Amino acid sequence: MDALLDSINVRELLSAQDLSDPTAPLSAPDLRLLIQRLDSHSLKIKSKVQSYLLSHHHDFADLFSLCNDAVSRSQTISDDVAHLLASLSDRPVEAEIGQIMKQMSSATKEAREKRELLELVGAILEISEKLKAAREAVRSGRLRFAAEQVRELKNALRVCGDDVVDEGEPVVYGLLRKEWSDCFDEIQEVLMRFMDNAVRFEGETNRIRVKYVLSIDGNDGIELKTVLEALDVVGVLNYGLAKVADLIIKHVISPALNFGAPVSFVTEINPDSQAMTEGILKIVPSNDPKIEKMDGEAIYSRIIEVIKFINKYICFQEGSWSRCFGRLTWPRISELIISKFLSKVVPQDASKLADFLKIINCTSEFETALREMKFISVSENKDNQLSSFAENVEVHFASKKKTEILGRARNLLLQCDFAISQENTRRKGKHDGAAANNPEDVDLLFLSERCVVSKAAIQLMKLVHETLKDVCLSSPRVALEFYRAARDALLLYEVVIPVKLERQLGGINQVPVLMHNDCLYLSQEVLGLAFEYRSDFPTSMKEHAVFVDMAPRFHLMAEEILQRQIQLVVRSLREALDGADGFQNTHQMQQFQSAKFSIDQVVFILEKVHIIWEPLLLPSTYKKSMCTVLESFFSRITKDILLLDDMAAEETLELQRLIHLMLENLTSLLESLAALQIEKSQEGMTYLDDLIPSLRKIRKLAELLDMPLKAITNAWETGELLNSGFTSSEVEDFIKAIFQDSPLRKDCLWRIHGNF
Repeated sequence: MDALLDSINVRELLSAQDLSDPTAPLSAPDLRLLIQRLDSHSLKIKSKVQSYLLSHHHDFADLFSLCNDAVSRSQTISDDVAHLLASLSDRPVEAEIGQIMKQMSSATKEAREKRELLELVGAILEISEKLKAAREAVRSGRLRFAAEQVRELKNALRVCGDDVVDEGEPVVYGLLRKEWSDCFDEIQEVLMRFMDNAVRFEGETNRIRVKYVLSIDGNDGIELKTVLEALDVVGVLNYGLAKVADLIIKHVISPALNFGAPVSFVTEINPDSQAMTEGILKIVPSNDPKIEKMDGEAIYSRIIEVIKFINKYICFQEGSWSRCFGRLTWPRISELIISKFLSKVVPQDASKLADFLKIINCTSEFETALREMKFISVSENKDNQLSSFAENVEVHFASKKKTEILGRARNLLLQCDFAISQENTRRKGKHDGAAANNPEDVDLLFLSERCVVSKAAIQLMKLVHETLKDVCLSSPRVALEFYRAARDALLLYEVVIPVKLERQLGGINQVPVLMHNDCLYLSQEVLGLAFEYRSDFPTSMKEHAVFVDMAPRFHLMAEEILQRQIQLVVRSLREALDGADGFQNTHQMQQFQSAKFSIDQVVFILEKVHIIWEPLLLPSTYKKSMCTVLESFFSRITKDILLLDDMAAEETLELQRLIHLMLENLTSLLESLAALQIEKSQEGMTYLDDLIPSLRKIRKLAELLDMPLKAITNAWETGELLNSGFTSSEVEDFIKAIFQDSPLRKDCLWRIHGNF
């Protein structure tokens, strides 16, 4: 058998000559020979295999039989194992026991649920019966029992203020709560009707009547105390007493504090043979002179009489009921006492503060009496409004005075018309005796100058000085309020006057100038207040009382008003000059008249400004402001003329005539400025042209209009034109506009350009 498994060597199947060249390919005959020999060799192998199997048949049969037995035994073992596993898992006794346990558990759970359900049904029935009993008790007049049932059911049903519903609770609970709410509303409505019937104000007899035995809808003989107990049990006592509290405030407390028609109170009791049936508080007119004079002891005694009536005949001296009634009424009572009595007797003068001590003592005793009756709380500070107000009378006095000071400041600012008589509009010299006697002509503390201000500013500072004098004589608390009042009074000028005079601020008139002077005056005055009064201020205020912070804001306000006026004047001048159409073609009659009219308008505006500004503004301020306006005006005219690109000979003469006419009309204005400048110059020299550069320039321009070309060139070369403010380009353009093109003009232009 091993020989069959040997490999076949192909080379042995070929002839010897075929093996001479191993790389040579086989021919077709060789391949056919090779196939035949392979077939023959295969047949031999098959024959050998067959003969081997036949010779070992018995051995192969035993082998196959042994294998078959092994397979059978393994199948048997598998069946036995499967049977064993089945017998282990299928235990009928334990399964039955487990099933029985499950059934018992399910039955127990079902029984427990049924028991709980029965208990719930029982509780629901009990609650329903109690609700029904409560309603029956309300209808039969057993109010205390009904109230207790409602309170008990509220806890059982877990009724709270919100409407949040637990998703897991039974729906029937929501229905029971709804039924409880209806029952609660019913008993509350009945109790409120009893209260409305129990305490009433009878307008015909002007009295409060309290009935102790009540009857409503067939429920007779219900006592007021029972009604109050039911309200307290239900938890709506404050709601039940609210209307009574309003009635007492309106018809008793308010008349008691009406000093124009003083009243007193009389208590009447009408008991029957066994018990008291009603209590009456009569309100009768009073002739007690102490009440008319606002005597604190008499006023408080009347109110205590009312509180005693409430405590005894309405609250039955029950501390919790009296406290509830006090919570409802005391805030309003204390407010009425403060507004109608205490605030009215606050001293008007600091010297009378000591007299107020008696009222402070009466107020303290009044609150003590109310605490003893448990009408107000012993521990809560909010119930001490009266004593707190009375003890802080200094603050109230100062607050009242502060309000009065600010009211006076506001009134004097609103009533001042900012008008100045004609005789006061002339310049007041330093040595003018009339100026010194004129109250509107004031000294500026830190400028050594005088200016005219409005009556409002003078009266305002007078009020501030009066207030600061009171600061020096007052206690620290009062002094602090007076100090704040003085500051606020000054700030009122900044708030009131610009709004009041808004229309006048938009025009050229005396009002903006006076406002400028007022602000300048106030800025100077506030700087001196601390130096004048701080040494006499209370010690606690000396480091904190300042006024210097207010000076810059008034100074800035003055500057803003002045600049607004300057811009308004400049804008008016520009609008007037716009009508000149750039001073073109002035050699034509119509254009000349138009330009002359514009110049006349400008002169008129400047004279108006001169008349308004010079008598009122400080000389230095007037000079600076007027020079600013003139500089803007002269520079505009000079610019318009220099922009002309072609001028005829006649046109130059007309332009020169217009300039001379303008300067002639402004002579008085320029002389006034020059006079101010001479006063300021120790050498007696004026340099007005330095303050108004365009004035020198326009004067030189008038000369240039009729100067020959060579003279113009020489003026440039000598620096005369440059000193007058001309530039080389302006001179060149001016020459080109006046003189025709020629070798001389070219030479002059070259000299001007080269010299530059």
